[in-house]
Amino acid sequence: MKKIGVLHVITDTTLQSRFTHAALAELAIAGGADTLQFRQKEGTTRQLIAEAESMQAICEQHKVPLIVNDRADIALAIGAAGAHFGQDDMPVAIGRQILSTNAIIGASARTEEKILAAISEGADYIGFGPIYGTTSKPDAETAKGLERLRRMCDIAACPVIAIGGIGIGTAADVIRAGAHGIAVISAVCAHAEPTVATQALLNEILGAK
Repeated sequence: MKKIGVLHVITDTTLQSRFTHAALAELAIAGGADTLQFRQKEGTTRQLIAEAESMQAICEQHKVPLIVNDRADIALAIGAAGAHFGQDDMPVAIGRQILSTNAIIGASARTEEKILAAISEGADYIGFGPIYGTTSKPDAETAKGLERLRRMCDIAACPVIAIGGIGIGTAADVIRAGAHGIAVISAVCAHAEPTVATQALLNEILGAK
């Protein structure tokens, strides 16, 4: 059974410009993040590989898994721990063919049918959200809320990672609703002190568990 982290920090350089992806990785790991996700929508493949490689070096040093958003080819190229696919990205089944059997594959799913389909195709965890309103993703749907999260956690036969508008003060509620863990962007990346924010989120998660 693959170990799925409880605090996934998705690095971002569009919401803020103070830190690079690699710098955010260092700060988040210092705060206790047990999974990092590289998410970068713009740039050439070579540029993305260079950015992801810098993160992978840090994650390897600290023995923290790095997940690459959307891009199985980049995950494979840099030796990342795995990849995460959105509903409109590469199908999980194809990603599983590209990556090793040991790779962690996450999939975003917003309905019962899509959750079950993703699991049957080989997803190791489900990303579900947005739980609350979020400004990190302009294409995000309306908030799903804790009751819907609870229902999806009951259905999924794998860990559910909740995402969307989760921050200090709400992380514990999300865990108590049944989520295995949380994924955050702005709560860490846009915080004045990313390491402090990460520590606070982890404390909420562990307290709720």
